[in-house]
Amino acid sequence: MTGRNGRQATGRGSRLLGRLSLGARSVAGQVFALQAVIVVLLIAAAAVALVFQARYDSERDARHRSLAVAEGFAHSPGLAAALASRNPTATLQPLAEAARRASGVDFVAVMSTDGIRYTDSRPELIGRRATGDLSRAVSGRSFTETFTGEPSNAVRAVVPVRNAEGKVVGLVGTGIEVENVSMVVEGQLPLLLGAAAGGLLLGTAGAALVSRRLRRQTRGLGPAEMTRMNEHHEAVLHAVREGVLIISADHRLVLANDEARRLLDLTPDSEGRAVADLGLDPRTTELLASGRVVTDHVHLAGDRLLAVNVRPTKPYKGRPTGSVVTLRDSTELAALSGRAEVARSRLQLLYDAGVRIGSTLDVARTAEELSEVAVPRFADFVTVELLEPVLRGDEPSGVYSEMRRAAITGVRTDSPLQPVGDVIRFVVPTAPMAAALDAGHAVLAPDLNAAMGWRAQDETGTREALDYGFHSLISVPLQARGVVLGMANFWRADTPEAFDEEDLSFAEELGARAAVSIDNARRFTREHAMAVTLQRSLLPRVLPEQNAVEVAFRYLPAMAGVGGDWFDVIPLPGARVALVVGDVVGHGVHAAATMGRLRTAVHNFSTLDPPPDELLGHLDELINRIDQDEAGGGGDEDGEDPQGVPEPAAITGATCLYAVYDPVSGRCAMASAGHPGPALIRPDGQVEFPELPTGLPLGVGGMPFEATEFTLPEGSRLVLFTDGLVEDRDRDFDAGLRLLGETLSRPGRSPEQACADVLAAMLFPVPSDDIALLVADTRRLEADRIAEWEVPGEPSAVSRVRNAGSAQLAAWGLEEISFTTELILSELITNAIRYGSAPVRVRLLRDRTLICEVSDGSSTSPHLRYAATTDEGGRGLFLVAQYAERWGTRYTARGKVIWAELPLTGGGEPREPDPPDLDALEGMAW
Repeated sequence: MTGRNGRQATGRGSRLLGRLSLGARSVAGQVFALQAVIVVLLIAAAAVALVFQARYDSERDARHRSLAVAEGFAHSPGLAAALASRNPTATLQPLAEAARRASGVDFVAVMSTDGIRYTDSRPELIGRRATGDLSRAVSGRSFTETFTGEPSNAVRAVVPVRNAEGKVVGLVGTGIEVENVSMVVEGQLPLLLGAAAGGLLLGTAGAALVSRRLRRQTRGLGPAEMTRMNEHHEAVLHAVREGVLIISADHRLVLANDEARRLLDLTPDSEGRAVADLGLDPRTTELLASGRVVTDHVHLAGDRLLAVNVRPTKPYKGRPTGSVVTLRDSTELAALSGRAEVARSRLQLLYDAGVRIGSTLDVARTAEELSEVAVPRFADFVTVELLEPVLRGDEPSGVYSEMRRAAITGVRTDSPLQPVGDVIRFVVPTAPMAAALDAGHAVLAPDLNAAMGWRAQDETGTREALDYGFHSLISVPLQARGVVLGMANFWRADTPEAFDEEDLSFAEELGARAAVSIDNARRFTREHAMAVTLQRSLLPRVLPEQNAVEVAFRYLPAMAGVGGDWFDVIPLPGARVALVVGDVVGHGVHAAATMGRLRTAVHNFSTLDPPPDELLGHLDELINRIDQDEAGGGGDEDGEDPQGVPEPAAITGATCLYAVYDPVSGRCAMASAGHPGPALIRPDGQVEFPELPTGLPLGVGGMPFEATEFTLPEGSRLVLFTDGLVEDRDRDFDAGLRLLGETLSRPGRSPEQACADVLAAMLFPVPSDDIALLVADTRRLEADRIAEWEVPGEPSAVSRVRNAGSAQLAAWGLEEISFTTELILSELITNAIRYGSAPVRVRLLRDRTLICEVSDGSSTSPHLRYAATTDEGGRGLFLVAQYAERWGTRYTARGKVIWAELPLTGGGEPREPDPPDLDALEGMAW
């Protein structure tokens, strides 16, 4: 556009116009204009107010001056007498004029009670009646007023004049004309206008500074943009039905809208505080402070299920980013009334009770869970009493009026209620507890002060309870299958409201659910105790005495049900020992009984002294035969016998590890039927898990087992275990093995200490499977306790070996059993030469007993028989059996070994009074 002279507006003028135009559009410019207008209006209003205030003050001062002058003149001495004179004007006019000039008022008029003027500042008005209402002064009251009328508008005061008797005999009127009052105000106007102009300049300058600051903060945004931003902000804070939280990088709450405050029960002063200090539950605090990205995560906060979303904020000027959290209530519907809210909380409490009560299948703990779930949401205190048989897991029996307190929970811990373990008796029939047991349903005592039956039951205790604050009670019998298990009592002390009928039905429902859980726990306790008793009766209570290994063991049944894990230590001939550990799949009495059968079978098979792989083969064949016999026992297609009793499950799935350790050679042979191998701890503390050819579990059948043999260094440790020790739902087998290896690697511990440390490190809080642990420290038989001889294949060698054995016994200090030993050696060596094959060897071992072993290369097994009177031979093994404690035969890879054990004392003396000649016995046959 062109200027006035036709030139373009350029330079500073155009820039100024641009700024003004931009300022007029921006919020800052409009705020400046608005503030300037407001300042002008405020200053104008202030000036007007000051003018009116000055006028009001001047008028008030005029009233006060007029009244003071009128009062002073009306009470001047002689005025009443002058009014009573024949010519009051002559006397009073000079006095009134003098008083008017002295006081500065515009007129002083003395009047009669009829209003006739005796004096006035205008002589022409003397004798004329004064206008206006003078009745108040005539009645004896002084007053002031703004008079409008003739002769002039004025602020006047009228005061009555009294004589000596107090009678009104005249009136005095004084005043200042309104025109003179206004002149005082007009004289102050220049000062007022100057002050207004100064205020306008200061206000405009302040508005300019505020607008400049605002322009920086709003970045020149216009009102439409600012309005939209404000609408969005207000909507988020107050209108949006979704919680919004802004959390800074240092985990402090920057902003929370109304919905977020409601959902999380935040206090008004929560903004600016650390998230950890907001009083939220730990899971909610961890989620808000984590800063991780979350999408529609369902989170339990208090009694609400919240759908949570978390997103990081964008970086700003290099500052660390925080996070924005949105919360959406996915459970709570708006409560239509207080009753609906109570019903919802009760339903939530019943749901919580269903989840929490009966979680452990322990009777006492189930009673505690009932008391804990009802406090404090329903009652202030809850006590649970159960019958003695129920606590033990037995069927309820006995007198219902006598129970033992199993649980107590309250909002405080100093209640006068009897503690857990006390016997509670309900002896008064009218007491709420006894009445509930008698009626078979819950009984309400809304006011305990009026419950005379309850008070009569224990006067001292009830008085303490009442003094403590107990005022309302609901007694609920705990019944399942129509049988009383116990009693639950719900008390209120701190809650002022008493229980009502709705609370009674709710308590009965809660008690019914708890009773079912208690009965289930009772049944489980009974069955678990039976299974544990059976299993412990089938497991070894005391390990047999032997010198090959030093053994410690641990057995822990599963919390969820007894299984079929077992272990054993079996002494074998030749100072050897068998270590056994096994596992029967499943839980319960059947698994425990199956375990007992397998353990007995292992004992029986071990007496034959087969190698480990052959023993497992015999065991597998036995299990297959047992399963076939039970499957063909005449049951129907549903697995029940004709009487309807379910058949036991098959044994298929049992595992076993069988190891044989020889302390003479240090060799260990073992075989596994689907069982984890042992841990081997060498003397230097190194832990190994030897590779074993793991066969199929017992009962699967068909495949042979394979044994592994290796030499153990002296002082080695073998650890046999079941998979329940290393494996569980929360830990896989490999991780358990690593942890077991770390635990076993600590040196310098006895087997007992090792067992304790292993369980402390690896035991699960709630084991889901049985745990069997066997720790064996291997020992070697000292060389000076072993004597061996090669026997030539000729009868004359018998006496030489026999004499050498006698000499060895003398060296060992065992002369007492020398004769018996020579007899047995003579028989065994003679028959090995006669009926066996080379090579023939003799070995004496001094262990807990004296072990005599004669081996040869023949696999023919001798057998014991009774010889007739006329038989010339056949008495050799009979004599061995008579003189030895035990004897037997075991097979080796290249023949057999016939062995006999004798006590180290004289217990093996011959039973016949006349011992036979040893040389003659050499010719006897087997």
